[in-house]
Amino acid sequence: MPSLNDEIRKHANPVEMLRNSKAGMYVYPVVAPEFQNWRVEQAAWRDKAVLFDQSHHMDEVIVEGPQAEEFLAFHGINSFANFGLNRAKHYVPVTPNGHVIGDHIVFREHDDRFVLVGRAPTSNWLMFAAAWGKWNVRLRYDPRSPSRPDGERVLREHYRYQIQGPDAPKVIEKMNGGPIPEIRFFHVDWINVGSRRVQALRHGMSGAPGLEIWGPYRDKHYIHSTILEAARDAGVDLVQCGSRAYATNTLESGWIPSPLPGIYTGDGMLADYRDWLGADSYEAACAIGGSFVSGNIEDYYVNPFELGYGFYIGWKKSDFIGKDALASMKDAPTNRKKVTFEWNREDVLNVIASAFEDGSPFKWIDFPMVNYASASADMLLKDDRMVGMSMFTSYSWNERRVLSLGVVDQEIEVGDVLTLKWGEPEPTQKTSTEPHRQADIRVRVSPTPFSKEARENYAESWRTRRA
Repeated sequence: MPSLNDEIRKHANPVEMLRNSKAGMYVYPVVAPEFQNWRVEQAAWRDKAVLFDQSHHMDEVIVEGPQAEEFLAFHGINSFANFGLNRAKHYVPVTPNGHVIGDHIVFREHDDRFVLVGRAPTSNWLMFAAAWGKWNVRLRYDPRSPSRPDGERVLREHYRYQIQGPDAPKVIEKMNGGPIPEIRFFHVDWINVGSRRVQALRHGMSGAPGLEIWGPYRDKHYIHSTILEAARDAGVDLVQCGSRAYATNTLESGWIPSPLPGIYTGDGMLADYRDWLGADSYEAACAIGGSFVSGNIEDYYVNPFELGYGFYIGWKKSDFIGKDALASMKDAPTNRKKVTFEWNREDVLNVIASAFEDGSPFKWIDFPMVNYASASADMLLKDDRMVGMSMFTSYSWNERRVLSLGVVDQEIEVGDVLTLKWGEPEPTQKTSTEPHRQADIRVRVSPTPFSKEARENYAESWRTRRA
């Protein structure tokens, strides 16, 4: 079976391989693209109540056994001190060189049982780690639903819904049959959904708090219909969110969901990992898009300090993968910082207008999800000098702006105006690009999270704290 290393050897370097990936745009599977329209659906999490169906686009990994906690603590940066039952946390693994692989939400269900939910890079790393090391753990893997099921029946281990927005409490109380217990942020308790008892996490994807509930997938239809019935009985206009709007919710809350996993270089464990990963893995097929082109794949890597995760690091743990590398990175002046970029209205309209003119247009800006690759890297310039990269871009109907998340050098301040180079400098084999020319777009450096609600009222977390 060909491996990721085998695929890399076919190309000049990993960058050339990934920039020419034919994987296409990242697809949020199964859920309808729109139930009403993406503008109304985006507005609902700010003004009304929204129902997210999160049942299909994320992997799930169950880790259990006598060494389950020790295994996870060793392979992630997080401290597990005071991580009791019915809790959740944002789990971040890094490579031995300190580069971010991805992230998951980890739930502690029992002393020796954890459930992790998120994208493929972290799932793959944990499954490899369990096979590579000598751990008394068992892993059960439920991959995300297929991007294009082509009419085939889709089954998962669990359904997963989230209800949020200012009117969400009315819906939740109605479906519970009365007031729910006070649930602290990222804590879990049990509530009623009709005749079912379900677990509920205090959380919020788009910047406003809400509840995420889950249970056996066989109950999905009953849970869904009960939620909608409760909303009608409560007199709440609960808006179901389609996959087009769902993909943009992170923009207002400040989470970068798809950094390139930093696994394409390095010896030892990392070389073995690339041999373990298949040529059909996410890591082999994911596409890099954007105006930043480097011959060194490590220029696309990020570390936890740059993403605002530095305060997660459990320095008191005796050992964990990447500890020495992170210690040397801590407080380094080369660490960049995460910010939001507010795109200039006139420049965006100028790019869109070029599609109505003769000749080669600028790179198309799609709405609401502007990203056209698995991992984005658009150059940010100040006086023709690169000072950062934009990594995730969408249009926000709530803010009436195109916004992006990314990292910039420490010297850059909120309020600075930079130039974003939009479009790719050379043709690639990506199926999500068309012949185009590059454009300069002014962007104003803005706070993260951009949403005033998230900045002022969100529970203290990576969104509101700095390392």
